[in-house]
Amino acid sequence: MKVAVSGKGGVGKTLIAGGLAYAFSKRGLKTIAIDADPSPNLALTLGLSPEEAHKILPISENKALIESKTDTGYSSVYRLSFTVDDIVRDFSVKTPFGVNLIVMGTVRSMGSGCTCPANAVVRNLLRHLILERNEVVILDMEAGVEHMGRATAKHVDIMLIVVDANMKALETAKRINELANNAGMKRVFLVGNKIAEKTQIKVIKKFAEGNGLEILDFVPFDLRVMEAEMRGETPLKYWKESKAIIAIENLSEKLWKNEV
Repeated sequence: MKVAVSGKGGVGKTLIAGGLAYAFSKRGLKTIAIDADPSPNLALTLGLSPEEAHKILPISENKALIESKTDTGYSSVYRLSFTVDDIVRDFSVKTPFGVNLIVMGTVRSMGSGCTCPANAVVRNLLRHLILERNEVVILDMEAGVEHMGRATAKHVDIMLIVVDANMKALETAKRINELANNAGMKRVFLVGNKIAEKTQIKVIKKFAEGNGLEILDFVPFDLRVMEAEMRGETPLKYWKESKAIIAIENLSEKLWKNEV
């Protein structure tokens, strides 16, 4: 199963992505979490300390790796074809929750005209993880899907767009949905997060109905999650106590049983 998690900054998509990765890992499934957000925080959610997280060198910034894959010995000429399966083995980080983490770093748009070696390695690695690996792959993405490329994006099983009841988040979700549909994604769903009252559910449902968006589930607001993040802790440590984390596990159950 390959699941991409997107949404406007601040809506809690990293918690959803990390929670899903942990839920699948708890099932005994080999799970890879990909942090493809320009401001990576998935390491913290998956239980690494700030010091450990800061030591992770993003793939796009690993000059030695990039050169080993793309260098031809000629200035301004580099290889476009190379293997990347060893990157998963050598550069993924095992987290306390049993999930293998890869921090991608900045991924430029496929249509931006950038043909730099770092971008080539990241694109090829992302394609390899989606199309060729047999593990569960959870991608914590930036808003949009252009950087994945159409050939890669359409092979993601499900795109989850995380929103709260803020109109800016909902408008962003509308744009992401359009991009996902244009890229060939067939199963795109909203996940309402940080829901504290029924009015927020009504706002999200009204917007979804008016814009052709399908809602998969809602995750309640949980003060325990906010307090954990303020202390620099992962909310996943409260798996059995947090109503938000329990809701994310229920969401993983729906995905696993293909009830969407």
